[in-house]
Amino acid sequence: MPDSREFDVVVYGASGFTGKLTAEYLLARHGTSSLRWALAGRSADKLARTRDEIAASTGSDASGLEILTADSGDAASIAALAERARVVCTTVGPYALYGSELVEACAKAGTHYCDLTGEVHWMRRMIDAHQDAALASGARIVFTCGFDCIPSDLSVHWLQGEMRSRHDVSSPHVKMRVAGFSGGASGGTAASMVNMMEEAAHDPNVRRVMADPYSLNPKDLQSGPDGRDGFGPAFDDDFGQWTAPFVMAAVDTRVVRRSNALLDFAYGQDFRYDEAMLMGTGPLGLAKATGLAAALGGGMAAAAVGPVRGLLKSRMPAPGEGPSAEQREKGYWDMRLVAKHPTDSSKDVRGRATGDRDPGYGSTSKMLGEAAVCLAQDALPDTAGMLTPAAAMGDTLRARLEAHAGVSFVLEDA
Repeated sequence: MPDSREFDVVVYGASGFTGKLTAEYLLARHGTSSLRWALAGRSADKLARTRDEIAASTGSDASGLEILTADSGDAASIAALAERARVVCTTVGPYALYGSELVEACAKAGTHYCDLTGEVHWMRRMIDAHQDAALASGARIVFTCGFDCIPSDLSVHWLQGEMRSRHDVSSPHVKMRVAGFSGGASGGTAASMVNMMEEAAHDPNVRRVMADPYSLNPKDLQSGPDGRDGFGPAFDDDFGQWTAPFVMAAVDTRVVRRSNALLDFAYGQDFRYDEAMLMGTGPLGLAKATGLAAALGGGMAAAAVGPVRGLLKSRMPAPGEGPSAEQREKGYWDMRLVAKHPTDSSKDVRGRATGDRDPGYGSTSKMLGEAAVCLAQDALPDTAGMLTPAAAMGDTLRARLEAHAGVSFVLEDA
């Protein structure tokens, strides 16, 4: 990409709740001198207020931050925005409603891109529509650069590297189990989930993509040993606890499987990956797992009904809403993983990934900001196209997150 691009990073949607947190993080980390970056969105007035607010909250001079206006409904303004930046970092969702023009523009312009989507059906559409253009232009289009799905994707990539380093084999089966977290889903995530359910209610192809465990894989590589997502309680011998379904597994697992395919099956052709939540031991653990599984299953079934979706919309946090700074700072997330050795369980590799802020906002905004800077400034593998965090940035991004974003990846011997 030519160095003549005016900006290293443009934060699109910077006046929204998560966009402002991302901009605040970039200002605190980089100021306006070591990183050439700008704020972008529909309203210059709102962006100007955002610039003043992040300057006040960080104590940093933000006067050098340029304001760019672009509207997702105006293809010309979006194309002009993409052509000015090395990387466009966007928080404007639901992406199925507001993100397609920007992906198209970045793929054509050779502009790298990162976002926070967890919308599997939309990612499939974008892959099919723009893979060839991104390959031709050299653009790295990287979806899911927040809590969806950086912790899962990079943890598997990291543990597989450790397995190969220790034992010269790849693990045929990696499990991720959520040990705990504090913090709720963002308003944007809630809106995306409702929009996804609405599309699924009217389009059988959307339902098929959402159900297929390999739906994000390249078209000729959409098969493997993993079955459809489980929705019931189960006992996990490797962790010694009952488990319940993890609500984000339907996104995370598909991204990890796509990473494996994009990395020339570095994890193996027969690689399996699954996620769940740890609920404890004994009868109490079983009761908790059963209750959560029933609640999630009932919620998904109810959300398939139009009037219920309308009620959910009215009760969910609106896009732009979110917790206080104190609530974000008190939040956390904690994931435990095991990479199974193919023949000897004593050689299994265990790890733990944690974050020091709530997953939906505080940690997500830091991960997204670091992903954008990584794409803009770091020496990365010579790849292009519609990528995943692991396939595009891998260990380089993991090192950034550990150094700057309050994320840790720690090996734990069994």
